[in-house]
Amino acid sequence: MKVLIIGANSYVGARLYFDIKKLYDVTGTYAHTPLSKQFVSLDITDSEAVHTVIHDTRPNVIVHVASNANARWCEAHPTEAKAINEHGTRYIAQAADAHNASVIYISSFAAIKPTNVYGFTKYESEKIVKKVQNRYLILRPSFILGFSPNTTNDRPFNRLLKNLDEGTPAIYDTSWKFHPTYVGHISEVIIACLEKNIRNQVIPIAVPEMKTRFDVASDILSPFGITVSPVDKKDATVVITQTFSELTALGLPTYTYTNMIRRIIDEIRNRKQFVL
Repeated sequence: MKVLIIGANSYVGARLYFDIKKLYDVTGTYAHTPLSKQFVSLDITDSEAVHTVIHDTRPNVIVHVASNANARWCEAHPTEAKAINEHGTRYIAQAADAHNASVIYISSFAAIKPTNVYGFTKYESEKIVKKVQNRYLILRPSFILGFSPNTTNDRPFNRLLKNLDEGTPAIYDTSWKFHPTYVGHISEVIIACLEKNIRNQVIPIAVPEMKTRFDVASDILSPFGITVSPVDKKDATVVITQTFSELTALGLPTYTYTNMIRRIIDEIRNRKQFVL
């Protein structure tokens, strides 16, 4: 099976590429400076370029994880955000149909009850992906944690690594609660869905427990001797709760919060293994 990961240079995409290439023939794409010399350049806002890459790689499955997930940036640049997150998804879906490929779309909890530009682009993208003729799969992670070969993107977990590696102050919010998602769990679900031939599903991926940024920072950094200080930022982000019954019903991997934290701590201690 040939898999094309569009957005393999991103924090999430790099981890998916690292995990999935162990089992399948995988090609990854990048938008700017590549993490691997094996990656193929692709601007997903260029329809012709999208069709060319998919034509040349001939994938059976396209994993689409290319988007700008910075909600503040999206609010400040709504036109660009829509071009990347929504129009880019449309071009990928069209090319997938043209070349008889299925699509696995990495969406977000933000698409469930969209309240900002980022959420609405993910919501609209889900509708686009559901129209893919050759079958689709939509995965909805929440607040993503876990080691990735991409340690430079400004993502929550990489900020934790910065606290650890550079000794920067670890001060985290206690106000907003969420279901954390382990990035390796996303890979495991994708692999299981490919093995089981599961398609045409929308699957939330996270642990059942609700936590705050302070909780996860404390639990990940404390074993390394880093003190985490709490701050109440009065975050008004909508709290979204899920049951994750889809994972169980489909026989897919599940995680508890405790198991997720153990895996993440182990990954930090053995980070040298994450080489693309």
